[in-house]
Amino acid sequence: MADRYFVSQPIAGDRVVLSEAEAHHLARVMRAQPGDEVVLFDGTGGEYRARLEQVTRHEVRLSVGPRLEIDREARLRVTLGVALPKGDRQRWLIEKAVELGVARLIPLETQRGVAQPAANTLERLARGVIEAAKQCGRNRLMEVAAAASWSSFVGAAPGGSVRLLAHPAGEMPADAGAAKPLSLLSPPHSLAAQTEVWIAVGPEGGLTADEVRAALDQDWQAVDLGARILRVETAALALAGAYLLG
Repeated sequence: MADRYFVSQPIAGDRVVLSEAEAHHLARVMRAQPGDEVVLFDGTGGEYRARLEQVTRHEVRLSVGPRLEIDREARLRVTLGVALPKGDRQRWLIEKAVELGVARLIPLETQRGVAQPAANTLERLARGVIEAAKQCGRNRLMEVAAAASWSSFVGAAPGGSVRLLAHPAGEMPADAGAAKPLSLLSPPHSLAAQTEVWIAVGPEGGLTADEVRAALDQDWQAVDLGARILRVETAALALAGAYLLG
């Protein structure tokens, strides 16, 4: 796949000017020269073949070919709600979620959360989405939504959606039904295209009994991912991958 570059505004016409980070990478890191060809995308679903016309210290001018409708999105639409892990593990989570094809990621505010999704955190995650999309070939950007409280998230899943809560079977409330192993859930291929799949993953300290109950009361299905203790990002990506790669 040719080198890919993101254009922050919808591409219109047959000329594009890249500036700032993308221009710096193309001109200074890749040492691009007039006549070189690249692929541009603007996050709206298509991509464009482009040829460099002029390279300066601060910007790159390109001629742009016709829009190519190349769809690399997943068959199912997955919304991933997750209590963010700390530090660089957030970047890893974002990168892999984009690669798998998650449509939207919502940071969750939980009682035992360890990383608060502040505004600068969301900006950093959004930049990570762009870098991951450039690498993996997605032409639509995964949405990083504003942080949501646990109760608002579990109550927002639309009717008819698949709602999956990662939670160990041994930690279920005594009066609740059993958590199902992943193998007993409806297989992804049995779901209609564009079915909404909502996934919720709590913090490393675990969800409180009240948080689990709030999800179960909204018709979420608890899913047991096995006997081993998984980190937040591992659980999130294992459950998402089961539906996006299945």
